[in-house]
Amino acid sequence: MIYIGLAGWGDHDDLYNGWTKQSKLEAYAGHFPIVELDASFYAVQPLRNMKKWVLETPDTFQFVVKAYQGMTGHQKGFAPFETKEEMFEAFKLSLEPLIKANKLGMVLCQFPPWFECKKEYVQWVRYVKEQLKDLPVALEFRHQTWFQGEMRDRTVQFMKDEGWIHSICDEPQAGMRSIPTVLEATNKKKTLIRFHGRNVHGWNDPGNGTWRDVRYLYKYKENELKEWIEKLEQLQAQTEDLYLIFNNNSGGDACANAKQLIELLEIDYQGLAPRQLDLFS
Repeated sequence: MIYIGLAGWGDHDDLYNGWTKQSKLEAYAGHFPIVELDASFYAVQPLRNMKKWVLETPDTFQFVVKAYQGMTGHQKGFAPFETKEEMFEAFKLSLEPLIKANKLGMVLCQFPPWFECKKEYVQWVRYVKEQLKDLPVALEFRHQTWFQGEMRDRTVQFMKDEGWIHSICDEPQAGMRSIPTVLEATNKKKTLIRFHGRNVHGWNDPGNGTWRDVRYLYKYKENELKEWIEKLEQLQAQTEDLYLIFNNNSGGDACANAKQLIELLEIDYQGLAPRQLDLFS
């Protein structure tokens, strides 16, 4: 099965026209069967939020939950927690409503671009996996050294051996802090694919404060999406379910591109949330 969705649900205004009573997530769930939960990266979410989101989505809806930034090395230390053990326990506790409702697609551990292929980082990646060992967990590297030369096959094998779901990226090739698209599934049940856009000139941080606004500023052309039809067929021979997340949100293009790919693949999702009819429909 191919599941297609977006990174976050709050920034796609064209989905919410005519919705007056339901939340944005309820409206979103009328269009897509999965979503990437990004709020969990910035703060471990309280149980009340997770319970609310479970109630606002259909029974078959699934969340790709982004791991808290302290877990993936994006921040120094483990604040607001006193220890790393406390941090991981709090994060796992926050997932319980999703797990009980069978709505946890996976946890996404996206490591920062300064995580080079070094022993100290391999050890931390192993520690993270051990802490989350009972959960479906996806791994995304952001430094090219993990896939250069002979390291490509070694990294893929490492993910297989450690039980990681491979987070495959479609992104611009813009130096060491970008990775190639490696069409290798490392888990027989699930594979994650994230579409970051191909804005090669805006990918790296120029140091002027505008980077986050332009990095994902990209609209995929139809022929670029069609390229993925054959790639998806290749991956479907390796894994049961594919989770596709469009993250090219800077210009508001993620939603349109996701719907475009759904149409190209001729997918008709069942079990979505009911859509509110437009006033004149």
